Amino acid sequence: MTKLKKAFTLIMLSAIVLTGCSSSKFKAETAWEVDSFSHESQRGEEVSLEKLKGTVWLATFIFTNCETVCPPMTMNMTMVQDELIKLGVEDYKIVAFSVDPKVDTHEIMTEFLAKFNPPDESKWELLTGYDPIYMEQFARDSFKTLVKDDPKSNQVIHGTSYYLVDQKGIVVKSYNGYLDVPKEEIATDMKALIEHGN
Repeated sequence: MTKLKKAFTLIMLSAIVLTGCSSSKFKAETAWEVDSFSHESQRGEEVSLEKLKGTVWLATFIFTNCETVCPPMTMNMTMVQDELIKLGVEDYKIVAFSVDPKVDTHEIMTEFLAKFNPPDESKWELLTGYDPIYMEQFARDSFKTLVKDDPKSNQVIHGTSYYLVDQKGIVVKSYNGYLDVPKEEIATDMKALIEHGN
């Protein structure tokens, strides 16, 4: 009977260990290839898909003159970064594409980001310096999301998702970036993707 108990205990422990290992593995939900790009960040530095290869990054679409969703989305992203710091995750980027590049200069984007006091500004790349029509197509083709100028105002219509991009430049998962943002899930997914790949 004692041997049977020991064997049962060993089986149960093995099952727990195996379950723990498998749950830390990231499972992709999408497989959208990001089109090649090369744009300037808020620091005036070139950021390209090629330079991001080998790094896990979280993408989103915002603009600094936004009167509705962008401020909360940016604040939510700083809270995702808080979670990443708690998990000890260091090798990642946050890439925000401006949907209003004619207004969003390097200086304006730097000032915008500073309002949200991100825990580590060096991880953020706020991109600008391209044609708005190009961004409409890029967002649609690479991230399956809408970006459209609002002809009745100075605002731009755009989606409110965050997109997790793997080391090869593939969008592997999307999340709500505006309401009920799964901050812990995003951070855990990023950690798993960095550690174990896809």
